[in-house]
Amino acid sequence: MIDEDKIQMYPTLQEVVEELRRTKDIAFPIAAMSLVGYLKGIISVVCMGKLGRLELAGGALAIGFTNITGYSVLSGLAMGMDPVCSQAFGSRNLTLVFATLKRTIIMLLCASVPIGLLWLNLEPVMLRLHQKSDIARVANLYCKFALPDLIANSFLHPLRIYLRNKGDPWPLMWCTLLSSILHLPITIILAFTFQYGVSGVAVATFITNFNTLLFLLCYMYCVHDSEELLYTPLESKSLPLYSSSLLGEEWGTLIRLAVPSCIGVCLEWWWYEFMTILAGYLHEPHITLAASAIVIQTTSLMYALPSALSASVSTRVGNELGAGRPCQARLATMVTMTVAVFVSLLSFLWTALGREPWGRIFTQDVEVLGLTMAVLPIIGLCELGNCPQTAGCGVLRGSARPSIGATINLYSFYLVGTPVAIVLAFFSDFGFVGLCYGLLAAQTACALSIVTVVCKTDWGRESLKARDMVGRGAYAHERQTTKSDDEFLKEEVFET
Repeated sequence: MIDEDKIQMYPTLQEVVEELRRTKDIAFPIAAMSLVGYLKGIISVVCMGKLGRLELAGGALAIGFTNITGYSVLSGLAMGMDPVCSQAFGSRNLTLVFATLKRTIIMLLCASVPIGLLWLNLEPVMLRLHQKSDIARVANLYCKFALPDLIANSFLHPLRIYLRNKGDPWPLMWCTLLSSILHLPITIILAFTFQYGVSGVAVATFITNFNTLLFLLCYMYCVHDSEELLYTPLESKSLPLYSSSLLGEEWGTLIRLAVPSCIGVCLEWWWYEFMTILAGYLHEPHITLAASAIVIQTTSLMYALPSALSASVSTRVGNELGAGRPCQARLATMVTMTVAVFVSLLSFLWTALGREPWGRIFTQDVEVLGLTMAVLPIIGLCELGNCPQTAGCGVLRGSARPSIGATINLYSFYLVGTPVAIVLAFFSDFGFVGLCYGLLAAQTACALSIVTVVCKTDWGRESLKARDMVGRGAYAHERQTTKSDDEFLKEEVFET
């Protein structure tokens, strides 16, 4: 008789190497795509800086506003399809995959309507917050011309998740790279040649995203079997999905996953904007705000690898749970969390040892550079927690438990990090360094909590939950007619 615990606890070296290869195949193109997207954002900011100080200030305000109220919301909502898609691919329930893809696009388009109305009224909102009228006017102009980008992102986010969970992430990177190469000349032509200014930068941004969308659709049509895209695949017909009478349940499942995913993303994303706002109230705000901008750019760049690992482990865990292989899901988690620790150590070494040359890329101001060099090692310490906790969030997402991650983010960032940041920054004379210590406290609490949850995961139970969610065909029929849950799980463990 096979020892079930040994199967779970002691994977072979060959299994670990194979899992590393699978993780690399998904994470590498996702990380490359994130870096390309980062460069695209830098191009937009640099071009606005060339237009003038007012345009840069208004454009930066608009970018921050659109990130908080729009892009973070759409990105978070789209993640609701992650567990359904990954687990459905694992169980070969392709009907559910395509249905979830379409529902997610519809959900994001509906969410874009109130977001668009808010963007149209940015100027009065900013004036109520006592922003300067000329800056608010420029920001409002950017937002108005960026409205079509909501439509582009409503399609792009679900398609990216679909291709990633299908195990086909390379087209995402190549399509993003090609559109980003075109982004520079498009921005220059619209902003400077045609003299559209900030509005030209906004138009160039959404044109670039529509280009990415067009390239992806062309790839999917030309490379994939058109029958796969337009019709229900033959192999999925053996897995009868939800009947039309359960349409509300289908939407309910997606929304129950999308809302906490969105909350979790927004809570963490917004905290960095909150830190920037607090930096403006400190002594010598022109120095602290400049240092804050460098910190935000640094963390955005470093986030490429953790987010790629998170996306990879979400896909791997979901695929394996959907396929009824809990031991493989556990192995994928162990491998990714170990890689995340090594990545976090590299990030810490980079910020600690390379802080001066990195800071000089952004500024030559002695005071700003000094403050930046003081806080970058703290940001590196934050990465020691950020990378494992981001990977852990991917595990929770792949196993359809995003509400746990959202709850942890809430108390870590706002009940732990925020009080520590405010007390140290404003009542203990730490200034901007105190805000960074608040971030460190938040990341530490978040990492410890998420790693604890991941370590205590009952993978057998998660596998059965996955079958309840996406395997309502042959698997469910077999369980109901021939085997109990315990018998089915024991058999699947031995098979693994």
